[in-house]
Amino acid sequence: MHLDHRQYGRAFYVFGPYRLVIVGADRVAANGDAANKIGTLNLAILCRYFSIPFYVACPTSPLDVETASGAGIDIERRDPAEVTYLAGTRIAPEHTKVSNPGFDITPADLISGIVTEQGIIDPCDITA
Repeated sequence: MHLDHRQYGRAFYVFGPYRLVIVGADRVAANGDAANKIGTLNLAILCRYFSIPFYVACPTSPLDVETASGAGIDIERRDPAEVTYLAGTRIAPEHTKVSNPGFDITPADLISGIVTEQGIIDPCDITA
């Protein structure tokens, strides 16, 4: 088995082909949409394009049946200075408007399954 933890887009270009991809999740909504670190959605889209199964792995505790969809998941907004400064030096013009989300939402239709301690769950069946 080969495990590879690299920048997603670069990994597909340099280290592919992959048989499947597994990511984590901080929260999964009732419809199967998953919140995870920024860039996870991009990886899911790449997997769909290249016909690679895309799985989310998490314990059952982040499965949130009270939140209908990913639209209801609050996304952490990170400090704008993380992208306007580099090594203490401003690299963006003053008053630059910044959106710096810490997470993105991957729609359930891009997820092949959710791997939990209870087995693999279809993303559309997390309420079962």
